[in-house]
Amino acid sequence: MTLPQLLVFATLLGTLVLFVWGKWRYDVVGMVALMTLTLTGVVPARDAFRGFSEPAVITVAAVLVISQALQKSGLVNVLVRSLGRVGNNMTVQVLAMSGVVALLSAFMNNVGALAIMLPVAITLANRAGRSASSLLMPLAFASLLGGMTTLIGTPPNLIISNLRRDLLGEAYGMFSFMPVGAAVMVAGIAYLALVGWRLLPQRISGENRADLYRMADYMTEVRLPKESALAGQRVMDLGKVEGVQVMSLVRGESQRPFPSPFTVLQAQDVLIVEATAARLTELVEDGQLTLVGNEKITPEQLASDDVTLAEVVVTALSPIVGQSAVSLRLRQRFNINLIAVSRQGQRLRERLINARFRAGDVLLVHGPRNSIEEALHTLGCLPLRERPLEMVPAGQTRKMLLTGGVFLGAILASTFNLLPAAVSFAAAATVMLLLKLINLRDVYESIEWPILVLLATLIPVGAALSATGGAQMIAEGVLGVAADWPVMAVLVIVMVLTMTLSDVINNAAAALITAPIAVTIAQGLGASPDAFLMAVTLAASSAFLTPIGHQSNTLVMGPGGYRFSDYWKVGLPMELIVLAVGAPVIALVWGL
Repeated sequence: MTLPQLLVFATLLGTLVLFVWGKWRYDVVGMVALMTLTLTGVVPARDAFRGFSEPAVITVAAVLVISQALQKSGLVNVLVRSLGRVGNNMTVQVLAMSGVVALLSAFMNNVGALAIMLPVAITLANRAGRSASSLLMPLAFASLLGGMTTLIGTPPNLIISNLRRDLLGEAYGMFSFMPVGAAVMVAGIAYLALVGWRLLPQRISGENRADLYRMADYMTEVRLPKESALAGQRVMDLGKVEGVQVMSLVRGESQRPFPSPFTVLQAQDVLIVEATAARLTELVEDGQLTLVGNEKITPEQLASDDVTLAEVVVTALSPIVGQSAVSLRLRQRFNINLIAVSRQGQRLRERLINARFRAGDVLLVHGPRNSIEEALHTLGCLPLRERPLEMVPAGQTRKMLLTGGVFLGAILASTFNLLPAAVSFAAAATVMLLLKLINLRDVYESIEWPILVLLATLIPVGAALSATGGAQMIAEGVLGVAADWPVMAVLVIVMVLTMTLSDVINNAAAALITAPIAVTIAQGLGASPDAFLMAVTLAASSAFLTPIGHQSNTLVMGPGGYRFSDYWKVGLPMELIVLAVGAPVIALVWGL
């Protein structure tokens, strides 16, 4: 083994360990891997950042922008609206909603498609008096299945397409993935609708979510007595007391949810506060406050036309992961209060100011509606509001048609090879911006920069695996064992290896690592490189065993009240279906 090969293998091993450890975000891990190989001379300095100009990276960014434009246009609502009429039959609900999510995911960002459907799923589950846990995991899995079907459905497809261009001189087309991906998608959705949802534990997530609204459990109604030294001070002064949040103020017949921090407190004011037991006891014993009783506190007391309570879920890429409420200074920076946190369906009992947020946590926040909406963008959270399935406003018809027309034009240009995919979709995003179908702020907020950085940094790392002969060495080791095996058996082994990686690391990273090895194995066997590339593509999107393999899985963990073990119970049969359906269809369509 040469020194460059040793450095590549050590870097890849360290990268995998850091991905699984999860302490560092994966874009940071990708940059560390790239810098390690660049500083050691394995990756030439002139090639270190060529990944940022790769068509796959540009296409991913453009598709993310287009996905945001599609959501804002109301075009998606036309498709989603019909779900209000599917009835209460569980099999029909899973079939209909999974089908819609899969269709959206074929042309949109997977997580974006799932985020659109989360409030709809919760609404339908509550309407049927059923736990939302039966719907949410099937929807997450369906978003992965839909991404398998088109070039822009998921980043691994773009990565493999670019690799084919480098190897064979021609990239895959828009619908090259459709025959194999569609077969697996149909089989997977049928499994989810008929069997998969039945394997999920029927946790009463609706009650757990309702528990967030039991204000009496963690809020107290207090009054300022005449002799209280707090009279004459401002709301912000009481809010500065560690462990105390003022949620609402009642003065005579007037109720003020989320009072201004500059409001001057008066004797006999009644406050609804969220406070630690120790701090509240201290204030009561000092005569600053008197207990009124908390049995009548309801969510309605904390809401008005302008002020609301909202449930939001923390995404995997949220910058608040690992931070606490006190470090974020939510009230000072975003003008919102954190009321409660639910993790895996159970409300946290620890002090909120010390709790560190995790991906999938559901937060109950309180504040002005516009403040919450603004904060969600910065905090990287998605709303879980149970909204009605409304018609698209008549005034948006033109915007909807324009957005859909521009997107369709990009698809046609790419399908018929009039323009490369990166150019056609980047042009579509630019046209949408110029036509004011999306504004500049939304453009930059829609791009998931960590994903782009991950792709751009690992592309040179994957190239180094091939350039140093590392991929050849691994392939020779596999061929030394499996040279006499049927090609189909080796293909399945490659798929299992890629699936295993994808269950614990980002799917794009899994594709970048295994694709060079798979192509080298195919060449050693004298088999079709296309078959092995398709196998890697399919397997990289099959992260069904864990909540950390894909952002969609992480996103539903909190709202669904899922545990780590719930994923493999439903996901293991799903991965077996991918192997049983995918491998034969690959052989039939692409040959071995």
